[in-house]
Amino acid sequence: MSKIPAFGLGTFRLQGQVVIDSVRNGLELGYRAIDTAQIYGNEADIGEAIAASGVRRDELFLTTKIWVDNYAPDKLVPSLEESLRKLRTDYVDLTLIHWPAPGNGVPPETFMTTLAQAQEKGLTRRIGVSNFNIALTRQAIAAVGKDAIATNQIELSPYLQNRELVAFLQREGIHVTSYMTLAYGKVLGDPVIGAIAQRHQATPAQVVLAWALRLGYSVIPSSTRRENLASNLLAQTLRLGDDDMAQIAALERNGREVSPDGLAPQWD
Repeated sequence: MSKIPAFGLGTFRLQGQVVIDSVRNGLELGYRAIDTAQIYGNEADIGEAIAASGVRRDELFLTTKIWVDNYAPDKLVPSLEESLRKLRTDYVDLTLIHWPAPGNGVPPETFMTTLAQAQEKGLTRRIGVSNFNIALTRQAIAAVGKDAIATNQIELSPYLQNRELVAFLQREGIHVTSYMTLAYGKVLGDPVIGAIAQRHQATPAQVVLAWALRLGYSVIPSSTRRENLASNLLAQTLRLGDDDMAQIAALERNGREVSPDGLAPQWD
């Protein structure tokens, strides 16, 4: 799989048996893209769940993210090799730089070049970034070229639509992956979303995910409940109208949920 799947399974904050069950259920339901990260502390659990599932490796799209402690040239590749051991695989499909961490002493040119070397070694099929603003994405492009950057995974929901950054990424041909698409569930109680859901006989989560998919983004919602995992998948067949899309567009409120000090850039 070279193209980034539109729909994947997120695993942020899920560990131990909880993540094993979520991945097992997801794979049984038909999910084939799984998103993890070194800092999540669940790569080994995910590796175990995949191994037990019997799903062939070439049917899966695995994404992990390099943690900020591992950006130095002598640490990045060994840390990715460790991730591969935990995931019980020879390669991942996509490896991202998790946060730009502008103050940590390793410039984007350095870690992007090293990440590209990991790709050349066959440890990862594609490379990309996460939580990068426009200026930092430009630096990443300068280091490896825009065609090398498969995606920028960013927080993006009806309450945080990131239009300026998205427009820049789309102009550059860099795919957008949306995380926190449901804003920690905050958008699920929104009356506008609720009314659209009622009209379509859908759930609020399905409406929000369908909105992101229609805008061309990939989504990686997580859930610990099998019924929600199954329900979320149905967003792929929900067709929102232009009026629905316009109503959701009007919900923008710069409602950012995640912006850790020292890791996050100056947001656009």
